[in-house]
This record gives sequence, structure tokens and C-alpha cells, in this order.
Amino acid sequence: MPITDFDAKALDGRDAPLREHKGEVLLVVNVASKCGLTPQYEGLEALQEEFHDKGFNVLGFPCNQFGGQEPGTADEIGAFCSTNFGVSFPMYAKIDVNGEGADPLYRWLKGEKKGVLGAEAIKWNFTKFLVGRDGEVIERFAPTTEPKDIAKAIEKAL
Repeated sequence: MPITDFDAKALDGRDAPLREHKGEVLLVVNVASKCGLTPQYEGLEALQEEFHDKGFNVLGFPCNQFGGQEPGTADEIGAFCSTNFGVSFPMYAKIDVNGEGADPLYRWLKGEKKGVLGAEAIKWNFTKFLVGRDGEVIERFAPTTEPKDIAKAIEKAL
């Protein structure tokens, strides 16, 4: 099952099926506005700018499951990302990534690439999944992995 089989809602509430990204290399990230790792938005935007014209997109999925670090409304999240980091990549509606209410996309991502010691659960904000043009997960990166350190893997996937 490729990532393009999943549906999502954009941050503005419109339907945004992931088939819109068919044939692209994607970096799927659970994001938060009030996290110590929030400055990674700058690095994610740099990747977006560097590789977008080659068929790449960062996909941001806000999540409030880690220390309540994404408490805002969709409008507040959008304004924060735009004002503070100039985010141009697609942002989606807030979701859960762990537990019974986990979004089906994240259930799939976690099953495709497990974390440290085989753990499926997302450990924190800014866990990153690199997805190839074929829609299959290539690699999972820890929350502390800086976006710039993923650039070579993105280049290879492109």
C-alpha cells in the first residue's frame, strides 16, 4: 500500500488526499509549535526550497500528543508557521500519531519503519519519514535528526 492511498485534511479543512503527491519524494513530519525542536521548521523549509522543483515535498502533520506542545487551532498553527518560519510546504490538520486514535497514515508509517529497538510508537515531535517516488517508506529519522542531515538521503531518493 503506497502513501498515496491515504486521505488527509489540509490545515484549512479542505480534503487533501495524498494522491496529490503521487510520484514525489516526501518527508512526512509530525510537528509542534511549542517544542524545543520547533526551530527545525527552518531546516524543513530549507529542504522544501532546495528540492521542491525536483519533485519533493515536506508534509507537516501537527500533533498535540507530546507535552501539549501543539495546543493551537488550525488558524493559529498556520499563522505561527507562516510568520515565524515562512513555511511553504503543505500543512495538514492536527492528528494523533500514537494510541487508539492514531491517524491511519501514521499507523501505516510506523508499521513500515520501526524506530529504535524495533519500537513502533512515535517518541516525540519531529519524527521524520522519508517516502520514495513509489510511495513506499525508505527511512525513519529520529526527532533530533536535523533536517540538513537528511539532505543526502533526499537527493538519493530523487
